[in-house]
Amino acid sequence: MNEKKGLDFKHKEVININDGKRLGYVQDVTADFKTGTITNIIVPGNTKLFNLFSTGNEINIPWNCIKTIGDDIILVDI
Repeated sequence: MNEKKGLDFKHKEVININDGKRLGYVQDVTADFKTGTITNIIVPGNTKLFNLFSTGNEINIPWNCIKTIGDDIILVDI
């Protein structure tokens, strides 16, 4: 996958390819400061739906779950 900066993800909608659900828009990212790589994207979430990836009121989606990054949409497999 091409190199991406955290700001590149703002305003992109995240969709789960397993069920076609819209998860929301990227709110934030987390990174490994030693390597400079993004480790997760974070979208506001409903903890009822994604207990495995949810912390509080957000869904943390690991980088390896991202399948495609388009101009407006990020497809994930969770």
